[in-house]
Amino acid sequence: MIRRSLLCLWIFAAPVRAQEPVPQPTPPAESVRAESVPPAPPSPEQKKFLDGLKTATRGIAQLKDGVNRVTRAQSGHNAVAERRAGRFLAGLCGSSRAFLKRGRPQMTPTVYDDTVRVKARRLVTQIDSLISYTPNCERSGAAAPNSTAVEVSKRMKTYDSALRDFRLAIGLPVKDDTSKTVKRQ
Repeated sequence: MIRRSLLCLWIFAAPVRAQEPVPQPTPPAESVRAESVPPAPPSPEQKKFLDGLKTATRGIAQLKDGVNRVTRAQSGHNAVAERRAGRFLAGLCGSSRAFLKRGRPQMTPTVYDDTVRVKARRLVTQIDSLISYTPNCERSGAAAPNSTAVEVSKRMKTYDSALRDFRLAIGLPVKDDTSKTVKRQ
């Protein structure tokens, strides 16, 4: 009886043992590529900066949505749709300012060192530029949606460039701009 149970245990244990992963030898330290090393975790102050950026990014997304609505309405050559998109852009400029102003105080560029600090300062400057333009956007969005959308787009391009440079500097992946419109065929 004992012999039989040992035989069964041996038979069932063999496949289980075969499924265990074989430990891989660790490569020597000098053979590790620099790109494969994950970035150091952010300090609490840097995390606060990134949280502020996350909040401000919600406002940026609203601005992009408003500009895209005006662009779509303009391509349809419908005056009613253009006026509606302009009013919507004006409203989104106001609500985006709230997100931008809520996230901006948390974004202190001095929490980073050297070149990253320069990139962070440039990013903060672009956010400040958008914050300062949003009252004008609110006033003129409904009356002149096309020219307002063009001006917001210019500021958004410089912001996107600053964000891309900052993300590269801190080692985060850089994504393509999702607001780019795709031509349908």
